[in-house]
Amino acid sequence: MLLLSLSLIGCGRQTGSPVTSVLENDTITVGSFNFPESEVLAEIYALALEGRGFRVDRQLDVGPRELLIPALQRGLVELVPEYSGSLLGFFGGSATGDSATTHQQLEVDLASRGLTALSAAPAQDRNAFAMSTTTAQHLGVESLSDLGSFAPGMTFGGPAECPERALCLKGLEDVYGLHFKEFVALDAGGPLTAQALNDGTIDVGLLFSSDPTLRTGTLIDLRDDRHLQPAENITPVVSQVALERFGPGLAEALNAVSALLRTSDLRDMNAAAAAGRPAIVVAGEWLRAHGFAVPSG
Repeated sequence: MLLLSLSLIGCGRQTGSPVTSVLENDTITVGSFNFPESEVLAEIYALALEGRGFRVDRQLDVGPRELLIPALQRGLVELVPEYSGSLLGFFGGSATGDSATTHQQLEVDLASRGLTALSAAPAQDRNAFAMSTTTAQHLGVESLSDLGSFAPGMTFGGPAECPERALCLKGLEDVYGLHFKEFVALDAGGPLTAQALNDGTIDVGLLFSSDPTLRTGTLIDLRDDRHLQPAENITPVVSQVALERFGPGLAEALNAVSALLRTSDLRDMNAAAAAGRPAIVVAGEWLRAHGFAVPSG
C-alpha cells in the first residue's frame, strides 16, 4: 500500500514531486482526493495559506482515501480537507448525525496517529434524499419522516447497491419504516438520478448534499430528522508535526476558511467545476468573495 501511495503521488497533478517525507521542509504540502470537489477544497485551503505568506506545495488528484490517508500518516502530504464521518469510519469508528460528537471522536482517533482534526466547516457532503420541490410542497413533505404514508405508492431511485446499504434504502426501512413501491437502479448520486427526479420517473432519489442540482430550487433535500446519515463536515486534517513546525498561524488560517464554508458554497463551486472552470480559479473566487487575501498569478 505504501509503495502504491508513493507511486500515485508521483503521478498526480502537482507542483513538486516528493518521494520522501515532506515534514522537515519549509512548505506545507496539501493533498486532495481524485474528484473535483476535493480538488477545489484543497485549492481553497492552499490559496488561503499562501495569502497568509505560507509556502504551499500541491499534490492534487492523488486517489481515494485508502491511498491518501496513509500518505498523510507517512508524511508524504501534510494537509488534507476531509469528510468527518467517512474518515472516522475509515479508522473503524462510528460517526453519528451530530457534527460535534463526530468531530470529538475524530479528534481522539487521529491523535494517536500523529494527526489533528482542525475546526469543522458547516459545509457537508453527505447522502441526501431528494424529491421534486413541486411534489414535496403538494404533499406537505419536508422531512423523511413525512414520507411514511406516501412511500408505499412511490418509486425510489439510487445506485444498484442501495437496497442492501445501511445508509441508503435499507436504512430508510430500518430507521424510518419506509417501504417504497418500487426501486429503480440508477447512478450513485449523479445526473441520471437528478434527471429521473426532474422528469418524474422516480419520486425520491439518492443524491449528495453538495450536488449542484440542489441549488436550482427544482429539487428539495428532505430533512434527515432521525439522523440516519453520519455527519460529513469538511474538516482539514493536518500532521501534528506540521502544526508544531509552522506555529499557531497555520491552524488559524485554516480555521478562518472553515468557519465560512457552507454546503450551498459547495453546490455553487461544484457547478462551476462541472462547467469546466479550473479548481484554482473557483477556489480563488470564493476566497475573494469572503474577504480573504489571494496571491496573484
